Amino acid sequence: MTVAHLKEEIIAYSKSIGIDKIGFASADPFVELKKRLEKQQELGYQSGFEEPDIEKRINLELSLPEAKSIIAIALAYPSKMENRPISTKEERRGIFCRASWGEDYHLVLKDRLKKLEDFILTKVPEARVASMVDTGALSDRAVAERAGIGWSGKNCAIITPEFGSYVYLGEMITTIPFSPDTPLTDQCGSCTKCIDACPTSALIQGGQINAQKCLSYLTQTKDILPEEFREKIGNRLYGCDTCQQVCPENKGNDFHFHKEMEPDPDVVKPKLIPLLKISNREFRERFGRLSGAWRGKKPIQRNAIIALAHFKDQHAVSELTDLLRNDPRPEIRGTAAWALGKIGGDEALNKLENAKNSEKDEKVLDEIDNAIKRLIN
Repeated sequence: MTVAHLKEEIIAYSKSIGIDKIGFASADPFVELKKRLEKQQELGYQSGFEEPDIEKRINLELSLPEAKSIIAIALAYPSKMENRPISTKEERRGIFCRASWGEDYHLVLKDRLKKLEDFILTKVPEARVASMVDTGALSDRAVAERAGIGWSGKNCAIITPEFGSYVYLGEMITTIPFSPDTPLTDQCGSCTKCIDACPTSALIQGGQINAQKCLSYLTQTKDILPEEFREKIGNRLYGCDTCQQVCPENKGNDFHFHKEMEPDPDVVKPKLIPLLKISNREFRERFGRLSGAWRGKKPIQRNAIIALAHFKDQHAVSELTDLLRNDPRPEIRGTAAWALGKIGGDEALNKLENAKNSEKDEKVLDEIDNAIKRLIN
């Protein structure tokens, strides 16, 4: 069998197992990417979740010796949900970003890549392959761009002609020398809607992002958030969709091709107050299948507190007071103090003044003091 014929068979097979788009690229080092990554490091724009070794990110042979080509895949995910629950004054709700609506996409893509690997190895048993999704050494976006999956948008997402940027990406390095597909030309043109709409101005310019300011990153951190970002979080519990929602290429896009990606509305848009006291076991049982649960419950709970402050939810004062007095985590106590200061009222002020007498952590005390000043001025 020729390599060209094998490529045709792989494309056909990929469609049969639910891969929405597939592309092939050379395994040459990503020379231009190296320059961008070095600049990101120099400016302090990285999130810290990336592979720290730049050489591993650009040199495929460090992941698979004698690498000859890469197969990139994309799966489209939904942007709208049926039976979307309504947030009311009595029961405020938060929201997980669309990329975390269904089953953890790492598992979904790894399943498709494993099937693709098995298919290839039955055809070419001597071949070697190495697959990865998101957490691997390579840049999914750089691979997808080279393989013609889509172009790299100004929102730092791959934008496909068929599905916009609502796609998950994965790749497989192989020792088979497949012919490369043609990359797509940039079609963002002069549009800057994503840059203009970014809540924290994290999009510095087209294709460059300061991850330290990106709400998607900030919702995943575990510390007390800098105050400048708390107001921007809104009711986001995990991730941020703003730069995708405003993109003209995503207008009208909503794809329901994979049942694993369908959201449970009450899970991905949950009531906020019950999250404040959820146990580890309850959290795993309810949210464990989501990619947004990978950092554990603390970031979600902290974000839920911020969301309740965003809504100025008086119904939450009692629960927030309990957290401020009894939660062992200073990040949660400090955020609860700030939230009480934002919600306001005599009850909140009284609770803050009482908590000040027993609090020992300096950062939490600072939050309490600032909250009290906000309420009495």
